[in-house]
Amino acid sequence: MKRILYITGILLSASLWTHAQEGQLINVKVINESVTKNGREVNVKMTLDLTDMEIGNQKSVRLKPIIVAKTDSKELELPLVVVDGRTRNRIHKRMKALTGKSTVDDAYIVVRRKSNKKQNVEYSMTLPYEPWMAQSRLILREEMTGCLECEAGTLATEESLVKNTFLQLFQPQYVTTFVQPEKETIKVRNEIRAVRLQYRQNSYIIDPKFKNNQAKLDSVHNSIEVVKTNPDLTITGIYITGYASPEGTVAYNEHLSKNRAENFAQYMQKDTNVDASLWHVTWKGEDWNGLRKEVLKHPKLLKIDEVIKIIDECEDDQDVCEQRIKDLVPPEIYQRLLNEMYGPLRRNEYRIEYNVKEFSLEEAKKQLKIRPDLLSMEEIYMVADSYGKDSPEYKEVLLIAAHTYPDKTSAIVNGANMEMERNNIAAAISMIEKSKAVHTPEALNCLGVAYAKNKQYDKAKETLKRAIDAGNMEAKINLEQLARVIADL
Repeated sequence: MKRILYITGILLSASLWTHAQEGQLINVKVINESVTKNGREVNVKMTLDLTDMEIGNQKSVRLKPIIVAKTDSKELELPLVVVDGRTRNRIHKRMKALTGKSTVDDAYIVVRRKSNKKQNVEYSMTLPYEPWMAQSRLILREEMTGCLECEAGTLATEESLVKNTFLQLFQPQYVTTFVQPEKETIKVRNEIRAVRLQYRQNSYIIDPKFKNNQAKLDSVHNSIEVVKTNPDLTITGIYITGYASPEGTVAYNEHLSKNRAENFAQYMQKDTNVDASLWHVTWKGEDWNGLRKEVLKHPKLLKIDEVIKIIDECEDDQDVCEQRIKDLVPPEIYQRLLNEMYGPLRRNEYRIEYNVKEFSLEEAKKQLKIRPDLLSMEEIYMVADSYGKDSPEYKEVLLIAAHTYPDKTSAIVNGANMEMERNNIAAAISMIEKSKAVHTPEALNCLGVAYAKNKQYDKAKETLKRAIDAGNMEAKINLEQLARVIADL
């Protein structure tokens, strides 16, 4: 019959117990036990206290330590311990002397049980580590014989659980410290938008009645009014930049973008009644960088690779560059650029720059729901702290900070830590990878930890090394932790 004995304690208990009525496992005590992993080897040590065992002269007990996989799919028998009664021990010795071998030659040790005397067996075994051993269990399996190695005399096998988890994998303690937010003495914000007005040929005069100009002008007016009428905001400047498309000469387009930008600024200044001193105008002429982006939006354009090559190599005479595009065959290539891709380049961009007042805690809580971008990182964290670090609201606020300021190191690292704490590892990785702050030491360390938790060990190792090179000392600790995790694979 089978019996299951449980040993309590962190590794093993001090003794085995059983509900069974037969066998000797109930009388075996396990003490000073340990299972340790050293590199690719596992060391198993334990002391078997046989003091309470009572074995008849003719009997022999075989104690087999066995590692059983967590899924029961595999097991490994370790060398057994044979405990003989007095007569059986003589039989084993006689057999060895007469034939040169015995049925217990494969035993770790063969001992004769000395009745009523204290008796221990020190068991120590080193074996190669295999990944399946992790989370497995260690059992003792007992077989008892009552006659000279005869089948009929072999009692049913009994088992006792020695160690519920034979080998626990290393549990890393990665370090990603909370990053204090950067102090923002004056809260400066800006909104960048583009307006593409329709002009009559070779003209820079704004005509609200021409095509859909009125709707676009109204949109600009409203965006400025929203800032102007908000008591929490103070406009510090409105910056206009004019752009042109490449058709025509470079000199002509430079002049055209200048006039259109200046005319647009004058028109909007009167329309919004914003102090004239706050308006600033620049112009860029032909926008070849913008042209490249527009071309890439049309991947089916004929000879697109040649068009991109001409744009990329255009560093000096842009008139010559445009002529090279015109000369491409078929001529429909240039015609498509002219009709579909040049239009968005003829535009004015405007940036409204403004300062934001400082908010009290209650004001900040309200702003967090409607315009978190008007809060400084300090103000957002002030709201978070008001809920307490263990509250779900605290974690949610930190995630809001990360989404509001995706390029600030403190916001990204702390937000990614929150995601990892919620076991959203993929979200943490994506958050850091998409941020412009990804190359900062703190972000690299956090990303390395996220990779490690996602079992992307090669990426984790490379990223943590970059963090160390960038001066992050936490990454050194994390790299050491990672090495121990990899050693268990």
